[in-house]
Amino acid sequence: MLSSSVQKTNQIIMTEAIKKSLRDSKGARWGALAVVSFTMMTGYYINYVISPLKPELEKYFDWSSSDFGIWNSAYGWFNVFFLMLIFAGIILDKMGVRFTGIGASLIMIIGTLLQYIAVAQIIPTDGMILGMKTQIAIGALGFGIFGVGVEAAGITVSKIIVKWFKGKELALAMGLEMATARMGTAMALAIPLPMAKALGVDGIPNVSAPVALGLGLLVAGFVAFIWYTFMDRKLEKSEGVKDEHSEEDEFKIRDILFIIKNKGFWLIAFLCVLFYSGVFPFLYYATDLMIHKYGVNPDFAGSIPGLLPFGTIILTPFFGNLYDRKGKGATIMLIGSVMLLIAHSIFSIPSIDNYIVAIGLIIFLGVTFSLVPSAMWPSVPKIIPEKQLGTAYALIFWVQNWGLMGVPLLIGIVLDKHCQVMDANGEFSHYDYTIPMMIFAATGLLAIIVAVMLKAEDKKKGYGLELPNIEK
Repeated sequence: MLSSSVQKTNQIIMTEAIKKSLRDSKGARWGALAVVSFTMMTGYYINYVISPLKPELEKYFDWSSSDFGIWNSAYGWFNVFFLMLIFAGIILDKMGVRFTGIGASLIMIIGTLLQYIAVAQIIPTDGMILGMKTQIAIGALGFGIFGVGVEAAGITVSKIIVKWFKGKELALAMGLEMATARMGTAMALAIPLPMAKALGVDGIPNVSAPVALGLGLLVAGFVAFIWYTFMDRKLEKSEGVKDEHSEEDEFKIRDILFIIKNKGFWLIAFLCVLFYSGVFPFLYYATDLMIHKYGVNPDFAGSIPGLLPFGTIILTPFFGNLYDRKGKGATIMLIGSVMLLIAHSIFSIPSIDNYIVAIGLIIFLGVTFSLVPSAMWPSVPKIIPEKQLGTAYALIFWVQNWGLMGVPLLIGIVLDKHCQVMDANGEFSHYDYTIPMMIFAATGLLAIIVAVMLKAEDKKKGYGLELPNIEK
């Protein structure tokens, strides 16, 4: 009788052990996070690798601010006009994270290879294509293709994190992933200009070298993601999942209607495009701003905006952990939007031109950049069911790409047409960044309005944005 009881107890223990998911292992889930975060870090490096090279490209390669704006605007071309992000979201929900992640990594490599071909002038770049300089056209095509890959990778990694951390340290995990990825941004702002000058010939910087470094990093990120796919299979095996996607959970086209009818979804999407339009395009021009307004030596100018991601490395996980344990997600997003307006408003004041102030504002903006994303992305699963998350993230990123496409181009055109300051001889002296910074400040003001509306909608619908993420 006693033996039978012991056997039943052992069977129960064995059954529970079998049912235990790999995600319950801290080492496994944090290890998976580290791998996919590295892949995203390599993508974020390429995202900004051209940014600190703007003065050299204008000086030695006859670029204008409009050319620079076109190149960076290309990031959103295919995602916006050809709906590639939407298709990526549907593919993600239909085919799963492994297939989509590997495809996204390969697309990033292809796009970056084209950018390298353009800046290295491997093929003749004389003449014009579709009204653009050939070099700009080829590089912009590459950056557009890269944009498809890195955005697809972004939504894939977001779904991976939900897969491993739902009901656990979700916001902290997303914060750590973003912090790791932004190490790539910091590298891209600080390394390219000194590297290009150090490897230059006859005083002409080697602008292709930083891009080549990024290409190598992306290959390493691709290998890392392949490694992750084995971890993902182990996770599903531990949960008794035979296939990464099932008919029950598979995305259906009609589910888009559910997403786009959700007011909370649109408020998150609009907050996303406004907030990120005030940060990412700013980083494209931040090195140039330091040189032309604050008089920083070009050799070190990229190091100042490079400080911004370091603040997020520490604070994004902190605010994410705070959201996990204490809640207040909608409030965190509102505070971050207010801080964005304050930072850019001070940047726009012509008389405040001391570089020490610029350093302080960049650090302040880093805190801002920690607040909103740490609460925004973990809030989406509270509004949208998990089986539709891939498409929901894709739709949000699609809206965001309108800003990432339009704002860099707008700033480049404004700089060329309204912000060139001439010296006494009628020669170009410097750019006046007052109007561009006012444009960035406007994104903060609009973000505040949307954040207030989101907070009210959460109170009305009970999404739980103000509640902790960790289930007790």
